[in-house]
Amino acid sequence: MNALRIPEAELEVLACLDRLGGATARQLREAMGSYRPMAHGSVMTLLKRLEARGLVGHRKAASGKAFVFHPTEEARSTYAGVLERLRERIFGGDAVALMASLFDAAPPDADQIVELQALIDRLKVEGEEGA
Repeated sequence: MNALRIPEAELEVLACLDRLGGATARQLREAMGSYRPMAHGSVMTLLKRLEARGLVGHRKAASGKAFVFHPTEEARSTYAGVLERLRERIFGGDAVALMASLFDAAPPDADQIVELQALIDRLKVEGEEGA
């Protein structure tokens, strides 16, 4: 299985599910309605495909007949693979160019800059420890 090559619709469902932390098919459909409107059956089909790939699990909802779907740990590696392909194919392997492009498209706010600085500081420490 190559989870890194999942179709765009599946990736969007998985990303939305990850943002929500877990959701029913209806909640996913409503959350994605503004950018990818889908019928309930289409959402269920995509969830079943993701589950078959080991990227999504489900449990019975506390009430009613619905299931609550949730991303698995393996889903995170899928995101990493997508970003790696993007970095290699679009930015020639240059991570700084990828980040600069992200910030050009959507500049970080003050709180995000603080978070980014903490990430950079952590990476510096880890780099020094590994040297």
